[in-house]
Order: sequence, then structure tokens, then C-alpha cells
Amino acid sequence: MSSSVASSRTRPPWAVRVRHHLATRFSSLNPPSNVPFENPFRVLRLLNKKQWLFFLVALAGWTWDAFDFFTVSLTASAIAESLDRTVTDITWGITLVLMLRSVGAIVFGLLSDKYGRKWPFVWNCVLFIVLELGTGFVQTYEQFLAVRALFGIAMGGIYGNCAATALEDCPVEARGIISGMLQEGYALGYLLAVIFNRALTTTTPQGWRSLFWFGAGPPALIILFRVCLGETDAYMAQKHLERQSHKAAFMQMAKESFRNYWHYMIYLVVIMAGFNFMSHGSQDLYPTMLEVQLEFSANRTTVTMCVANLGAIVGGIVFGHASDHIGRRLAIIIACILGGALIYPWAFVRNDGIMAAVFFLQFMVQGAWGVIPIYLTELSPPALRTFIVGLAYQLGNLASSASSTIEATLGTHFPLETQAGASVQRYDYAKVMAIFMGCVFGFVLVVTLFGPENRSVDLSVGKKQVDYEDADVEKNALAQHQETRLV
Repeated sequence: MSSSVASSRTRPPWAVRVRHHLATRFSSLNPPSNVPFENPFRVLRLLNKKQWLFFLVALAGWTWDAFDFFTVSLTASAIAESLDRTVTDITWGITLVLMLRSVGAIVFGLLSDKYGRKWPFVWNCVLFIVLELGTGFVQTYEQFLAVRALFGIAMGGIYGNCAATALEDCPVEARGIISGMLQEGYALGYLLAVIFNRALTTTTPQGWRSLFWFGAGPPALIILFRVCLGETDAYMAQKHLERQSHKAAFMQMAKESFRNYWHYMIYLVVIMAGFNFMSHGSQDLYPTMLEVQLEFSANRTTVTMCVANLGAIVGGIVFGHASDHIGRRLAIIIACILGGALIYPWAFVRNDGIMAAVFFLQFMVQGAWGVIPIYLTELSPPALRTFIVGLAYQLGNLASSASSTIEATLGTHFPLETQAGASVQRYDYAKVMAIFMGCVFGFVLVVTLFGPENRSVDLSVGKKQVDYEDADVEKNALAQHQETRLV
């Protein structure tokens, strides 16, 4: 026996897997030649009535979650004036939401995995109603912060539940496009927030408060919608498995999931930090750049951001569907490369061409995001699917919560000439955001390249979701390791 063969046989299974994983990162990107690019409308017809209803209720919940989040950022100046505080003080309400979303992901994630998708979703929406109404009635800054902190917990609990509800029973061929459609509920929520902000805040005697009171209404309809539906087939299979064993089955499955998937969990948090830096880095400070640096009017800024979100919706659906054919990782990598190529026109075009630039930059950013719901779901253990998907997303959000602050701080190092008598100091935010987004696109590309993929994996409870491209080498490595120990 040669020394190289002997050496390979003495390596533990995990070392063989790591070596194989790194050696196949490029070859594993090759899309399968036997999977044709399906007509998306034919793929959508594969969903039955029950699956469509699950998708629609999940989309409604995620969309309104985004609507509720954006109501504060859109009315920050009006709230500041009403509560006699600065806009910076009010933005702490946004920061508190981002900080406490992870708590909601843990609480509602575990409840959803143990007791079902239905009732945790319903109680999540009940909290939306109470806290949206409460925000509209606050009279002091301290009350505002307290209500928004509680809202952060409620907001953090919805994402993992929506992803599980929409995707775990979805036909394999339709997972990608449904993932993209679900994710872009975030952009749809922003568009609805803009529309109703314009319709209510300046036209009603109560001003910004009426927007929050209105926001408490639709969750009641979403609750009625969800109550009329049952549990997903995947969750019912999990409950059947627990009944066949014993009462402690859930805890045993949870412990086994942590033991087998801890490295996946770390990876998911890292990649979600990159993705959230990508979305916040390209969105949060962009309206400020349009108004302060390019001197856009409020109406033109609103129109530009709406165009950007329309590009986001289209991009998420297109890349989500494409990921079913070219792979999740390759779809994300292509979106990052094309997004990087669009940074210059997005940041530095100064004529009407900026509309096309923002449309296609967000097309790529949210195109990569469109893959995320199904990518996270396929990499998560069945017993803790809601918990892992939601927590990874929210911890990534927490890590990126300072992105706009980072960009604004860096912008102060690139001052622009300010006209005499101007009340606002102008900075070259475009240059800062271009550098920032270039770094983020590169980071997400590299992390995705070296990451795992479980495209089309069986999402049934009890199936061990190892990386499909490493399954055979793991089996062979274990056999070699056992053989070496016997020798």
C-alpha cells in the first residue's frame, strides 16, 4: 500500500470531508445538464390549492411585517416633531427593532417547531395589531422606545415561520420561484408603506399616527386567513414521528440537530450577515444621497426608490426560479458579479439614467436574496427548521444593523463643497456606498463559493440533510476510517 493511500486512510472522516468539500467548490457549480429550464408558469401550476394558500398567507405575513418596519423610517421626522425629539433619537427605535429581532426568532422559532406553524403565526400577528395600535397612541419618547422594542421581538418571529409555511410542502420544481416570490414580500411591503404614507400621513388630522392605526388592520385579516388553514404536511409528519416515539422526542431531535448541524448554523449566520449588509448598504443611505448630494426633491426621491423596489421584486423572482436549474450558489454568485458591475452607474450617474441603474442594481441585490428562503430551508434540520432559518436571518440582520451608520460616518471623510447659507453639510455618500457595496458583493461571493448546497433535498422530517455533493465521500471516509481502526 502506498504512503499516500495509507495517509488518506488514517485521516478522520471530518478531515476527508473538509478536503473534498474545498476541492469541489468550483466543480460543484456546474449546473446539471439533465435539468431543462422550465417555463415558470408551468412550474407554478404544479402547486395545488393547499400549497397556494400556504404560500399566500406566508407572503401576506412577511409583506405586512416589512410594512410595519418601514412605517417608522418613513415618518421619522414627523414622529420626532410630535415627541419633541431629534430624528436621530427616533432612529433608535429602528435600532431597537433590529437588536431584538433575534429574541423573537428564538422564541417564535422554537414554538413553531414544537407546536406547529399555525398558532405561533397567529399570535405573532396579534402582537402586530397590539403594538401598531400602541405606537399610534404613544405620548412620550420613552413609551415609543418601549413599544418599538416589543415590536422587534414580534417582527423577528415571523420570517422563519413564513419560510417554513410557504416552502416545506412546495413541489421541488417550484421551490426556487416560490422562494423568490416570498422574499420579495419585503420590497412589496416597502412599496405599500410608501403608498399609504403618502395617502394618510399628510391628509389626516392625526398625521403619522393614522398610518400606524391603519397598519393594525390588515393583520386581523391575515389572522382569519391563517385560522382557516391547517398545518403543513411536513409538520404533521414530524408530530406523527414524535407520537411513535415518546414525549421527549422533540428535545431529542433538537439536540441531535444541534450536534449534526452546528457548522451549518455558523455558516448561515455568516452568509446572512453578508446578505443583510448587501441590502442595507444599498438601501438605507441611498435616499439621503439622492436628497442631500444630488438634491432630488422628495417626490423624485420617492419615485426613484419605488423603481428600485420594482427591480427588486422582478430580480428576486427571476433568480429564484433560475436557481432551480443552475443551482442556489451559482445563482447567488452570478447576481453578485453582475451587481458589482452595476455599482458605478448606480452610484455616479447623474442624469435620468439613474432610474435604470437603481432598477438593475436592486434587481441583482434582491435577485441574490430571492434564493435565500429556499437556500436556508434546504440547509436547516427538519426538526428546527423555523428556528434555524429565522435565527440565522435575524442574527445576520443584527450584525449589519450598523451599516448605514458606518456609511454615514465614512461619508464625513469625503466632504463636498456646500453653498453659503446651506443648513445641511454635503458629503460624497456615493463614493462611500460604491466602495462599501464592492466589498460586500465580494464577501458574499467568496462565502457562497465555499459554502454547501442542498438543492432539491428531501425536506421530510427525519431526513438527514447532509451536503448532497459530499454524501458519498462521507460514507467512503467512514468506511476507510473503520477499516484502519480494525487494522
